This record gives sequence, structure tokens and C-alpha cells, in this order.
Amino acid sequence: MRRVTLIHEDGAGPGAPARDLTEEVPPLVQVRRWAGRALSDLTDDELGDCLLVVTELVANAYDHGEGPRRVRLHRLVRPCSVRIEVDDAAPGEVVVGRSRLGSHRGRGMVLVANLSADWGVEHGERGKTVWAEVACSAPPPGEGS
Repeated sequence: MRRVTLIHEDGAGPGAPARDLTEEVPPLVQVRRWAGRALSDLTDDELGDCLLVVTELVANAYDHGEGPRRVRLHRLVRPCSVRIEVDDAAPGEVVVGRSRLGSHRGRGMVLVANLSADWGVEHGERGKTVWAEVACSAPPPGEGS
């Protein structure tokens, strides 16, 4: 069984394992900073992969989803990985390699698929959660083997 550690938003304490995305425009810089602080123990390559995945999933939630939106980070201990989840209220499917926003778009989920060990979509009553798991080399501090 894999143990999961929720990563809390800075200053929010227990019970806040997510960042609500209530802004009109995607707050990509702020989300990347938040995720970067939360995942600061990763290697540079692992952190870069996670930040790219979180950026793409959040951007997609704004481009193709509907509000309200939320992003969550989880650390999975065995095997070590980071699970990134982004919720939105749209019921639609995720399309890889194409975008309704033009032919110059549509590569985000291709990047997510290439950088993650696994990804998928979970549909619920209030929309969907798009998730991706990015492999890492060591569990978070204090979660050793």
C-alpha cells in the first residue's frame, strides 16, 4: 500500500491540501511558485517536470474547463512520485494533441503524457479531475523507507 502525504498551501496549515484557482486569468506564476516551494526537495529535473505538468494542467483547466477550479499536490511514497490533480467543473473529455483554440495549440497533454508515469481523468458529479503522476527518486523528508 502506498502512503500519501498531502502537501499543504504555505501558511494554511492542516486541512488545506490544495490551492483554489479563483482568478479570472490563470495564475500560472503563483501556482508554479507554490508548487516549487512545496516540492523543493526534488531534484532539479524532477521539479522541472512537475512544474511543467502543473502548468499545463492548470492552463488546460482555464482554457477548456469551467470554474470553480482547484489544484492539489500529493506525494506518494512507494514508489516515490508526485500526483498533481486539477479540478474543473466541465464534464468534457480531455483530448490529446488537438485544441479547439487553434492549430498552434494542443501540445500540453502530449507533454503531460510524456513527462508523467501515468495520467488520467476522473469524472464526478461536479465536473472532472485531471491527474498526472511524475516519478521522483526519494520520498519527502521524514517519510523515508
